[in-house]
Amino acid sequence: MKVAIYPGTFDPITYGHLDVLERACRLFDHIVITVAKNPAKSPVFSAAERMELIREAVSHLNGDGKISIETFDGLIVNYAREKKARAIIRGLRAISDFEYELQMALVNRRLNADVSTVFLMP
Repeated sequence: MKVAIYPGTFDPITYGHLDVLERACRLFDHIVITVAKNPAKSPVFSAAERMELIREAVSHLNGDGKISIETFDGLIVNYAREKKARAIIRGLRAISDFEYELQMALVNRRLNADVSTVFLMP
């Protein structure tokens, strides 16, 4: 089974997130949406509220249990290893996103060569 992690703050989930997720669902057998608990950010919604908003927003995609929603803290590559995921999904909106995400992908690859970062754009 091809498993991917889709990490983010999702504060709140947006149409852009849903677009990335819909396309990722065509590429992977299972997607784990991982709601970040980032102490450096001050989210408007609690993690539980964000998870519920996501659950409602993805209900049309999740009839067969293709998507799970969880929280995490720590390194995403460690979480990916724990979930036996081979890919981290990232959405790119602009060139500036790519520069940051490329650096993160390179670090993640160094920490866990078994996990690839997949960039999806609108």
